[in-house]
Amino acid sequence: MNRIKETLDPERSAFIIDGHSMIYRAYYAFIRNPLINSRKFNTSAIFGFLRMLFRLIRLFKPKYLIISFDTGKPNFRHSLYKDYKITRKKMPDDLVPQLPYHKQF
Repeated sequence: MNRIKETLDPERSAFIIDGHSMIYRAYYAFIRNPLINSRKFNTSAIFGFLRMLFRLIRLFKPKYLIISFDTGKPNFRHSLYKDYKITRKKMPDDLVPQLPYHKQF
C-alpha cells in the first residue's frame, strides 16, 4: 500500500469502491464475534465498512470518492450471462437491516 501512496497525487486522485463488496467483507470479518449493540442489532458490517472507508480517506486523502451499490435488480450482466450470480447465497438476515446505514453514510 505504501507504493500506491507514494505514487498517488491527492489533487488528481479518485477512488471507486464496490460498496456491497466492502459490506460483505466487513460483515464476514466479524462473523465469529459479531458486534451486537444493546438493542440486539448487529453492527459488524457498519463498523467494518466505516473503518475501511475512513482508513482509505486518512491514508490516501482522495480528491474524489465514489461508492457504488448494487440495485438488487437484474442488470446488463444478467442478460449477457444467464447464470450471473446464480450460485450466490441469500444475504444473511442480520445484514439486510444494516444496508440503509451504509448508504446514509
